[in-house]
Amino acid sequence: MLLDLTSLVQAIDALQKALSSCVKNEHNQTLTVEDKETLKAGVIQNFEVAYEVCWKFLKRWLELNITDVAIDGLPRRELFRRAQENSLIKNAAKWFEYHNARNETAHTYNSDKAAAVYSLTADFLKDAQDLLKVLEQ
Repeated sequence: MLLDLTSLVQAIDALQKALSSCVKNEHNQTLTVEDKETLKAGVIQNFEVAYEVCWKFLKRWLELNITDVAIDGLPRRELFRRAQENSLIKNAAKWFEYHNARNETAHTYNSDKAAAVYSLTADFLKDAQDLLKVLEQ
């Protein structure tokens, strides 16, 4: 059974657009520091959404294709390990990092944490795009 990947495509596209806009305006002298921080906040918010959609699709794919173990209730780290074992993702450790970053932004906020999460978004975008390509096959 094929997965309807529409929400994943939309989430990845939104992150790509937000990141592109932020990078494009990084040295724009007409924007205030607050404007630039707002653009970064948009990237982080889109990262959070895209991350959530990605792991849910990983889980769905595993539920549909792996019958030797119950996927529901697996800790997120084990889910990422299984996804790597099944060639859905290349590096489970990177996805652990994305998970931790998403938790940081969801539960607390400060500018240092936001900067750390923002610095991961380009790598995450590439990994999310790679996941989409695998799921489309």
